[in-house]
Amino acid sequence: MAMAETIAKDLLDIQAVFLSPDEPFTWASGIKSPIYCDNRITMSYPAVRRAIAQGLAEKIKAEFPTVEVIAGTATAGIPHAAWVAELLNLPMVYIRSKPKDHGKGNQIEGRITNGQKMVVIEDLISTGGSVLEAAAAANKEGAEVLGVAAIFTYELPQGKENFAKAELPLLTLTNYSTLIETARTENKITAAQLALLKKWREDPTGWLD
Repeated sequence: MAMAETIAKDLLDIQAVFLSPDEPFTWASGIKSPIYCDNRITMSYPAVRRAIAQGLAEKIKAEFPTVEVIAGTATAGIPHAAWVAELLNLPMVYIRSKPKDHGKGNQIEGRITNGQKMVVIEDLISTGGSVLEAAAAANKEGAEVLGVAAIFTYELPQGKENFAKAELPLLTLTNYSTLIETARTENKITAAQLALLKKWREDPTGWLD
């Protein structure tokens, strides 16, 4: 089994991902979604988190061989960034969603040097807005962000558009397409539900019409 399928199966098995095409979830944005993903749950499963860390480390080493520092987004990206940095024997920092309102007003915790080549780790990509803001903050503080690495992406059109606009590469361990096909293979969803899940990926706002 390829890495993308293995990680997808792991996420389904530990219920870090829930698929509910017949009774969709409502995201904070108001979007009705047939999927809910909480990759924080992976922290509680040593074998799964180890596979994720090793997978991310291998992909980062292959795609961004000149990386000098690993950054995690606060808060979900922090533990994965720490494990990956340890495997790659690299410095690690984390990036807040906004600067602190006290002390030195840091947005990046840890130490980076001017021009230091960075890969930012996020747990989940939907529209990409928050991680792209984190990357922009890191660039502003002197880092050279090479790209973003994540466990999972919903493959939403807006996310792809935002990364293209930012001209920032994105690599992920698995994705929505692989996950729903794996769920069907594992008999976790029916063929009719698979069709509905595919429809959401193509049109996240109009799939229930």
